[in-house]
Amino acid sequence: MRLAAAGERLTEPRRRVLELLVSAAGPVKAYDLVARFHPDLRVAKPATVYRALQFLETKGLVHRLSTIKSYVSCDPDGLAPPATFLLCECCGACRQIALPPMASLNAAAAATGYAVERVTLEAQGLCAACRPPEPGQA
Repeated sequence: MRLAAAGERLTEPRRRVLELLVSAAGPVKAYDLVARFHPDLRVAKPATVYRALQFLETKGLVHRLSTIKSYVSCDPDGLAPPATFLLCECCGACRQIALPPMASLNAAAAATGYAVERVTLEAQGLCAACRPPEPGQA
C-alpha cells in the first residue's frame, strides 16, 4: 500500500474508520462513525474518529463532502483528481465521476499566487431513480 511506501501506518482506529466508510451504502456523518466504531455497545471518543478522518483525508483515502457534512471513501488509484461527486437531494445517493482536467482553475490560482493542492466538486440534484420522467416519456 502506498501508505507504507510513504512511511505512514494504517493504525487500528484509522483502519476501522476506513472499513466503516468502505462498507457504507453512501456518505456517512462523523457522529454516525463514532456511534458505529465499536461492534459492541461502547461509543468511540469523537477525537479518535476525527483524527482518523483527518489522516485518511490528507492521504486521499477519504473525501469530506462539505455540503452535506459527511464523508465517503474513495479509490486513490481510481478516478483522477479533482474529486467530483453527484449528490441526490432525494434519496442521498452519492456517485463519484470523472471531470476534465482543471488547467484553467490551476492557471487562475497561480496568477493570484495560490497553488491548488486538492479540489472537491459537489453537484446536487436528483439521481435517475428519483428524477421524474421527462414530459412525453413514460
